Amino acid sequence: MDTPGIWRKSSYSGGGEGNACVEMANLRTHIAIRDSKHPAHGTLAFPPTAFATFLNSLKSLKGLKTTELSS
Repeated sequence: MDTPGIWRKSSYSGGGEGNACVEMANLRTHIAIRDSKHPAHGTLAFPPTAFATFLNSLKSLKGLKTTELSS
């Protein structure tokens, strides 16, 4: 992870609506995520192991169609 407390966006957020994504920060004991368009509306914080499990789950879904995800 990067410097603790520094918010960063995914390289996949793109241009134009580039602020329409989530940001994450390493807070030493937790990984925090927030809405980049509304950062003052709060954050969700997860232990690093739970966040890693979440990311691995997303990676395993890569390439599936939306209809496959809803079934």
